[in-house]
Amino acid sequence: MLTVQDIFLKFQTPFTQKYAVSMQQAKAARDIMNCRTATLGGHVSRCEECGHLVIRYHSCRNRHCPLCQGIKKDIWVDKRSKDILHAPYFHNVFTIPKELHPLLYQNQELLYNLLYKAVAQTLVELSQDDKYLGAQIGFFSLLHTWSQDLHYHPHIHTVIVAGGLTKQNQWRKSRKKFFIPVKVLAKKFRGKLLAELKQYYHKNLLQFYRAAKPYQNPKAFQNLLNQCYSKSWYSYVKKTFSGPLAVMKYLGPYTHRIAISNTRIVAINQDTVTIHVKDRKKNNQTKKVTVSGVEFMRRFLLHVLPRGFVKIRHYGLLANRNKKTS
Repeated sequence: MLTVQDIFLKFQTPFTQKYAVSMQQAKAARDIMNCRTATLGGHVSRCEECGHLVIRYHSCRNRHCPLCQGIKKDIWVDKRSKDILHAPYFHNVFTIPKELHPLLYQNQELLYNLLYKAVAQTLVELSQDDKYLGAQIGFFSLLHTWSQDLHYHPHIHTVIVAGGLTKQNQWRKSRKKFFIPVKVLAKKFRGKLLAELKQYYHKNLLQFYRAAKPYQNPKAFQNLLNQCYSKSWYSYVKKTFSGPLAVMKYLGPYTHRIAISNTRIVAINQDTVTIHVKDRKKNNQTKKVTVSGVEFMRRFLLHVLPRGFVKIRHYGLLANRNKKTS
């Protein structure tokens, strides 16, 4: 099977000649190339009867390495199984306009945290409104930063319990359809995120480099906000889970998914890489996309997260402080 490791080993030299990377990106690339090789050491098993030797090299354990995600996924699922409530679940996705992408990329830790914050505040406030549910819900959110073709596309996936606790501590079950209208959800999320973003700007918390550099000018930044306010933001509800078993079956590969799995790599040629991509506009039909090996590496490394960044976050009834009471 062809792997991301194969691509990095083949195109590392021309890539480094063309692009500079951050320390975290350099570490991720180095770990991917060294994973399960003699560079990281290993251990030897010897059969006492025939003397046959088997050498197993150590894994890099980097969360961006496709070879290392299987074990981490299984451990996470095992630990979280006991936390899943016996109720249906909704799956919501929150996206942002592409105009904000350069700003997010240049301020990853700060603005990725803002995405989580805006989503959480949106869901908590709307779910507690008697017009929609009038109860405290439980949910967890996780960040994905890629599209199928590995372009930069930050968005938040949220899994939400289909019901919640009222102020009288009684369980209130939601309707079969998601209890908050999608347009209301998107508009609230837009307002929360842009209002906070404006505060960050006035507090000089934002960095402006490359494509985001023009927004250092106050007028340009305000024009950016106005442009984003004028757009209808895209938030949507995906399939509903029927219960805990369905949730865990789904969570396994999804929570620890990286930009691309090795199974999607079709071919590695002298200068190019070909991958399978689902075409969202054509009912998820699979097609092949070919890019240069250097471009593949550039796109892959766009999705390396800041050091120590917490990717999966729990809120409300699913938050750590509420596990014993929920």
